[in-house]
Amino acid sequence: MEFCLDLSHHRWARAHDPRAAADWTGATIVAADRAGVHSVWLSEDPDGWDAIAVAAAAAVRTERIRIGPGVTNPFLRHPVQIAMAIATLDRLSGGRAFLGLGRGQPEFYEYGLGIPVQRPLAAVRETILLLRQWWHPPHRATATGERFPVRDWPLSVAPLQERVPIYLAALGPQARRLAAELADGILIADFASEAFLERTLPELRARLQESGRDPARFRVFVRTNLVLTDDPEPHLEERKIPFALLTTLPGMSRQVVVPGFDVERLVAELRRLLRIDESLRAGRPWHDIRRAVDPTLVRRLVPTELIAQLCLIGPARELRPRLARLAALGVTHVFLRALPEPDADAYRDVIDELVTGPAPPAP
Repeated sequence: MEFCLDLSHHRWARAHDPRAAADWTGATIVAADRAGVHSVWLSEDPDGWDAIAVAAAAAVRTERIRIGPGVTNPFLRHPVQIAMAIATLDRLSGGRAFLGLGRGQPEFYEYGLGIPVQRPLAAVRETILLLRQWWHPPHRATATGERFPVRDWPLSVAPLQERVPIYLAALGPQARRLAAELADGILIADFASEAFLERTLPELRARLQESGRDPARFRVFVRTNLVLTDDPEPHLEERKIPFALLTTLPGMSRQVVVPGFDVERLVAELRRLLRIDESLRAGRPWHDIRRAVDPTLVRRLVPTELIAQLCLIGPARELRPRLARLAALGVTHVFLRALPEPDADAYRDVIDELVTGPAPPAP
């Protein structure tokens, strides 16, 4: 199992000193690179930063870490723009780019930005097929798709990698089928329970085999936001707000399968409290939805015990067996929460403690 880093624009949005926030992001990626972290994923929402621009800035400062958007979509970026951006990133990084791709939140695009989003998974499929053409010789693409009909369009800048990895953000069965057919791996959203993974990953492996693909070569990323700590309570409380924001979006609670908790009732109550349906129909972005949250009320509604089962937060002696169970299910990569300071030794210590445990005391 390998470890990844997940960064978003939220620090930039809250920063009193924009330059310091940008410097922290760059220094954090450099520290993760030196510590041996597998990859850094830069989230991309239509009210935040440009993930490719941040990735490009990091690419020229790093040596081995893989870099990409986590995730973008074909409504925010046309497939040809994705093809050009990732090819450029691959050149800048010396062949370390990847693409995290998903359908995005359709309501943001249709109601807020006026972008048609009919059949979003069909658009994702068309995008992957176009990218494979543009990124392989002769670097020309033709497609008769309903969303992106492309007529023998060439690209003059190709990636360095023979096959740029495409990792598909997928929760529902149709998205998982598409990932098994066309992608190099799958990204499973935050707050995915072991019960959900136990149910879906064997089915995913079976679909890979049906498609004539080797499951051992398929990557399974789980957005765990792991925190190594001897004092989990404050971190668990903090995670209740992201839980409420994420799982109340349409289709985004299906990974929360925890026996003993009425998740359906809880999510319905949170949707009502956050007025999610009303906000989405009004075309409101993440920015506005986050600002409308009453953190005190959310923390009172969401059980701490539920968050503890969904999040990898705690001391190494508790997290190591949980990571071993995830690995046994087929999870290949998990995400670390970014540390407060961009310290390569600190990242290395976290990984070492999770993998091997503390060093024995000197005799």
